[in-house]
Amino acid sequence: MVKYFCSYTDIKSTWDHVVSAFWQRYPNPYSTHVLTEDVVYREVTADNLLLSRRLLMKTNRLPRWAEAFFPGGMSRCVYIIEDSIVDPVNRSLTTYTWNLNHTTLMSVEERCLFRDSAELPGSTHLRREAWISSNVYGFSRPIQEFGLARFKKNQVKAMKGLEYALTNLQGETPQRLLRDSVKDASEKAKEAAKSLASAASAPQKPRQYV
Repeated sequence: MVKYFCSYTDIKSTWDHVVSAFWQRYPNPYSTHVLTEDVVYREVTADNLLLSRRLLMKTNRLPRWAEAFFPGGMSRCVYIIEDSIVDPVNRSLTTYTWNLNHTTLMSVEERCLFRDSAELPGSTHLRREAWISSNVYGFSRPIQEFGLARFKKNQVKAMKGLEYALTNLQGETPQRLLRDSVKDASEKAKEAAKSLASAASAPQKPRQYV
């Protein structure tokens, strides 16, 4: 059994501005559980899609009732892979994230699609989906319920963090910010991939999910 979550949000900023803020949303005061972020792969395809893979490390606090059932030495950090595709022609940003460790306890997969809002000019429409599962016999249901509740709470923080980044970009030119942030990230991608290869395995192209 898998818990499914879906939500829709209209962000009152242009798509260019949202994409620029997306790359600059950490650190922020609403996402202190995000400890590190690193680019491990980046490519601009022949049809001008920007493919990226990033490795994030976040804190991973177990629910109090679960601490009695799992080893005290269990890692309190979770490693997250984030794949993304930026399509500047169709003006879309698609992200797909999933956890690398603690997958037996709980697996969380998330897919987000940022696009120009058809109903609200000058705004960006966000569709967010999540799939939460657990393989712990006898406890999968409460773990999934806990995971869903935590996911919803963290998404509120994530939106506040994005809004914080958008506020910091006010007065700047979105197109220039997007160009400069992609250029800077691309220059660092090769070196970052080398240093993180042992943690995230060999670089590979993002999953084909769009």
